[in-house]
Amino acid sequence: QVQLVESGGGLVQPGGSLKLSCATSGFKFSSYRMRWLRQAPGKEIEWVSEITISNNPNYNEPVKGRFTISRDNAKKTVYLQMNNLKPEDTGVYFCANTLGRGQGTQVTVSS
Repeated sequence: QVQLVESGGGLVQPGGSLKLSCATSGFKFSSYRMRWLRQAPGKEIEWVSEITISNNPNYNEPVKGRFTISRDNAKKTVYLQMNNLKPEDTGVYFCANTLGRGQGTQVTVSS
């Protein structure tokens, strides 16, 4: 079955960095556009970034220039490198595609 498992979240100070990973199985990874979503406390789920099957990235405006999405088709894994983190980046981060969504990993940016 389709599985998406996020990891790499944690507590970081403002200005710090984290790299999230999403390991997948159960589908042909290379044929799917992959996305990162996030949900801040008390807010709706927000699209963060996506990467196409041709490796073209797109970013939501609040994270442009700070986040970098990438994929490794051989490892069936998508990554999100997050730099210069801000308190407003706090939330649960999910990876997703049209087949489903993972359980998420918590990112907390606080001093």
